[in-house]
Amino acid sequence: MYNVMKQVAGRRSLRIRRASLALVGLSALAAAVSAQAETLNIVSWGGAYSESQQKAYNEPWMEKTGDEIVNIDRSGNALAGLRAQSQAGNVTWDLVDMLPADALIACAEGLIEPLDHDALLADAPDGTPPSEDFVDGALDECFVASIVYSNIVAFNTEMFPEDKQPSTIADVFDLENFPGKRTLMRKPINNLEWALVADGVAPEDVYDVLSTEEGVQRAFAKLDTIKDQVIWWQEGAQPPQLLADQEVAFGSAYNGRIFNAMLSEGQPFEIIWDAQVFELDGWVVPTGKLDKVKDYLNFATDTQRLADQARYISYGPARKSSSGMVSTHAETGIEMTPHMPTFPPNFATAIPKNDEFWADNIDELSRRFDAWLAM
Repeated sequence: MYNVMKQVAGRRSLRIRRASLALVGLSALAAAVSAQAETLNIVSWGGAYSESQQKAYNEPWMEKTGDEIVNIDRSGNALAGLRAQSQAGNVTWDLVDMLPADALIACAEGLIEPLDHDALLADAPDGTPPSEDFVDGALDECFVASIVYSNIVAFNTEMFPEDKQPSTIADVFDLENFPGKRTLMRKPINNLEWALVADGVAPEDVYDVLSTEEGVQRAFAKLDTIKDQVIWWQEGAQPPQLLADQEVAFGSAYNGRIFNAMLSEGQPFEIIWDAQVFELDGWVVPTGKLDKVKDYLNFATDTQRLADQARYISYGPARKSSSGMVSTHAETGIEMTPHMPTFPPNFATAIPKNDEFWADNIDELSRRFDAWLAM
């Protein structure tokens, strides 16, 4: 009996030791995971766009890694923010969503990291390298695009008779036939392009004309015709709200903001696709932050993630391999293709934003624009 009890006690002691070892192992694993987890400070645009990023890749990444992502709505002033942090010697942003023209400037100033795209980013599912899978212009020295979006003008359909709805960018400048306030972004970008098109310049000739002094004067002269009817906005959430409140009849906006207001809020808006100024938007990495964010950047720009994002907002994915994977809106089930800037009927008179032109001229034209506003 004593031997049996001794054997039982021995087995119980062994089980306890094994359980203790298992607990120690789990604790060590938890500690290792905790040690590897990061807090990523990611700068983006806010609103429906940041929400699409959150659903498409931030939440899956946090679930996969245990990382915490802090979303910062500062992309509208990202270049100035990076400059200030760099000058202070305290860069707290880890990844920044930025426009290509600003990325060109930030790269030239050494504020952001050069990127080896084929080494850093994921291949397409069929093995196509990133340099061949991303759309033209999506990859630059310090920049990787995630979406194709559009700057458009929308209007509130309830503010015009059913038989007299506006349809062209020239209508935005026609106060006699289409009265009411307009809201436009308080920057020269897009406004100068639209003014020239409304004044008869073909979309494909806009930047040739705008590259001349006569062209700049012509654009400002056309803007003069509506200046006293314009409310100038600075935050992307403003134009949909002004349109919804019928404080304005027309509003320039990002197409995804208007899409979200129409779909989620049932707003009676219509987009004027004529002379849309389309461009890319994507990621830059502040100098010194590449090691911290490279795995996240690989994940967030892969084929599946960009296709997933296009199911939440009407921005086209910047990868060719993603396009065929976009079908319906994730929540409502509506077809997304007709709402994309690149849908052929929407794209007929599109103006590709010339990032090099704006990188070279933004400071001078901004000064002239601010002086014109003050007149």
